[in-house]
Amino acid sequence: MRKTLGLYIHIPFCRSKCLYCDFCSFPRADGETVEAYAKALCRDLARRSAECDEYTVDTVYFGGGTPTLLPIGLLTKILDIVAGCYHLATDTEITAECNPATGGLEYFAEMRRSGFNRLSIGLQSTHAEELRALGHINSFADFEKTFSEARAAGFHNISADLMSGIPHQTAERYLASIDRLAALLPEHISAYGLTVEEGTPFGKMGDRLILPDEDTARQMYFEGIERLASHGYGQYEISNFARAGYESRHNLKYWNCDEYLGFGPAAYSDFGGDRFGNSRDLAAYIEGVSIECDRETPTRSQRMNEYVMLRMRLSEGVSAIEFQRRFGCSFDEVFGKRLEVYAKHGLAERSHSGWHFTKEGFYVSNAILSEILDFSE
Repeated sequence: MRKTLGLYIHIPFCRSKCLYCDFCSFPRADGETVEAYAKALCRDLARRSAECDEYTVDTVYFGGGTPTLLPIGLLTKILDIVAGCYHLATDTEITAECNPATGGLEYFAEMRRSGFNRLSIGLQSTHAEELRALGHINSFADFEKTFSEARAAGFHNISADLMSGIPHQTAERYLASIDRLAALLPEHISAYGLTVEEGTPFGKMGDRLILPDEDTARQMYFEGIERLASHGYGQYEISNFARAGYESRHNLKYWNCDEYLGFGPAAYSDFGGDRFGNSRDLAAYIEGVSIECDRETPTRSQRMNEYVMLRMRLSEGVSAIEFQRRFGCSFDEVFGKRLEVYAKHGLAERSHSGWHFTKEGFYVSNAILSEILDFSE
């Protein structure tokens, strides 16, 4: 049986940089740079394909940045290289991230013809003042138009991002954003809390950045879960919700600790027993210089801890049988007793198959995991 593999392809170009963004992206790149980058990606994809001859690629994810800023000919050429150099499953999930007011009906139609079958559109909020607070240059009307055009072009699997914890946001306005988005019937909704990263404009604002207080943030999280459920979106991961059958197969690779290869600046990989990543050096990547910045072979103990950390992000949690298969030891013996402490407080639960967090546990999962896991070696 062939092993499966996910491919992540980074497109690091944006029209503008949002105030909270810590992703590797370069606003307002010129056409020559964009074309040279696409050529470098194609070269890199072709070069690495020989290592993947025993794998079937069943997910491909174009992230960014804004992949739909690429001229359609360049975007489809990159996918053509993937299709020509790798063994693709007949039902490969092929996703591209998209921002409102990029793409368009003909662009999306060409994407569908070339093989893309999933679109992930960045919305964050349906309220103009909240979008301005984030530094977004698009409106909810732009999103609605982009969503409608994607539907008309034949995309039947569309995800959208929402954000809570935006400066001056209230719980009522967040729930209203959920309602307005859900009315459009996307198949998947990612609902993230704002994270303020060092070095971003938000990070540099310090106390001048006015965010919702802890009680409001908590209300947004728990009432948001209930509101999404009322619209038919089940929570399958801490921040991700989907209609049945539309969970992100690519992102599940990360949470299941499956193998994936990343291409482009700041892209990371977990492949062949090693974990490695690239620096953010765009110029070097275009020139064909290796930008691999770190590589490690995780120990068995590190893999065990990583598996628990990522699987506990999922509503189904850790399967004791799968843990035993992967690591040859009992999950209960290694981690179960540690989780029993939190089960007494209603934060974790034992199921017939293993362990998972409750919704209350999800909300404080980082703190719990920092107590039960050990990455010290």
